[in-house]
Amino acid sequence: QGIGSPSVYHAVIVIFLEFFAWGLLTAPTLVVLHETFPKHTFLMNGLIQGVKGLLSFLSAPLIGALSDVWGRKSFLLLTVFFTCAPIPLMKISPWWYFAVISVSGVFAVTFSVVFAYVADITQEHERSMAYGLVSATFAASLVISPAIGAYLGRAYGDSLVVVLATAIALLDICFILVAVPESLPEKMRPASWGAPISWEQADPFASLKKVGQDSIVLLICITVFLSYLPEAGQYSSFFLYLRQIMGFSSESVAAFIAVLGILSIIAQTIVLSLLMRSIGNKNTILLGLGFQILQLAWYGFGSEPWMMWAAGAVAAMSSITFPAVSALVSRTADADQQGVVQGMITGIRGLCNGLGPALYGFIFYIFHVELNELPMPESPSGGSVVAQYHLQQNSIIPGPPFLFGACSVLLALLVALFIPEHTNLNVRSSNWKKHCGSHGHPHSPQAPGEAKEPLLQDTNV
Repeated sequence: QGIGSPSVYHAVIVIFLEFFAWGLLTAPTLVVLHETFPKHTFLMNGLIQGVKGLLSFLSAPLIGALSDVWGRKSFLLLTVFFTCAPIPLMKISPWWYFAVISVSGVFAVTFSVVFAYVADITQEHERSMAYGLVSATFAASLVISPAIGAYLGRAYGDSLVVVLATAIALLDICFILVAVPESLPEKMRPASWGAPISWEQADPFASLKKVGQDSIVLLICITVFLSYLPEAGQYSSFFLYLRQIMGFSSESVAAFIAVLGILSIIAQTIVLSLLMRSIGNKNTILLGLGFQILQLAWYGFGSEPWMMWAAGAVAAMSSITFPAVSALVSRTADADQQGVVQGMITGIRGLCNGLGPALYGFIFYIFHVELNELPMPESPSGGSVVAQYHLQQNSIIPGPPFLFGACSVLLALLVALFIPEHTNLNVRSSNWKKHCGSHGHPHSPQAPGEAKEPLLQDTNV
């Protein structure tokens, strides 16, 4: 039955332990990835992350609908178990490790279930703060864990890091089993057990089909797609790029993640609030896109480690874009349109999570940015000999995918210029609302700015 009554803190602990375990493996994963795929490293990394992202996009609506019927706790247990299942395989069989990572995308939707859990137990006016706490916890877990993993790996070997990560994942599973109470009201579950799960509830493209019904919505969704596609690809490959091409040590990569995480938290709280009040919502979006173009161009042409650090600071500022977009949608959409429009934007992001990594890996492959031998010892200047060799070979454009991303975001900026500051979104959603009224859960989450999955929004707010 769990300990105490359901609370946001139960969800926070589940998220922290899961991503802390994976954060420990940041440095070991980069090494194992290169050793397993010494040729076409970036291509294989893109394919692995791309398959995982697409499977998550396809499965999220169904898992969300099933959790509305069978309760959140069982699906928290399911998603955490299968998301963390690949961890012990890293030292047992690297091939199986990456294969299971790809397939685990079917259940890699812990955030969706956590947001549903939080929505069950919070009032409407409390949800923004609650989702912010969950997101801040996710960022905090990744601020410290890569550095700890890199230090333990250097001092005691990667096997200890894998064992520790496995133990933390098991602790998370035990915590869900023992301490997490069910959040879905008991009186609602028996009534919904016999409710059929229709294809519309499980259709991941349901939200995307409504994109063209309003010109303003179409502009916003195009902006989100063009700006988030390179961002999703960057997340999948950038730390490998720093480690293998730019010659960063494991400790430097961990420090980079920590600094970027702290700056992003500041940017998305204090800086975002100041900008929204001073220059307005649309101008904040344009400013965030401008920072993203600068950051990606700097990553693309940067050939020295200090350039990566400088571009990372700019990257933190570019993180204000999506919260500003979601705030614009939330402020301008009708009350009964909130879930529909937010679901469209989230569906676009989910699609990018699958397409972005695969696209980046393919572009790296086309431009022959890859390593064909194991990294050599570090040179006196701080970078590995292999990394310096490859920088000489690709000195004109060290990071081609990042330049492609900069061009994509430039197009997003041009599209965003046509989005009016004040408008009234009008999406024809009568069928959507009728459907959700008959099958949906009245407490499904609707939190602007958070990485929710489609069909988990409250369309009746």
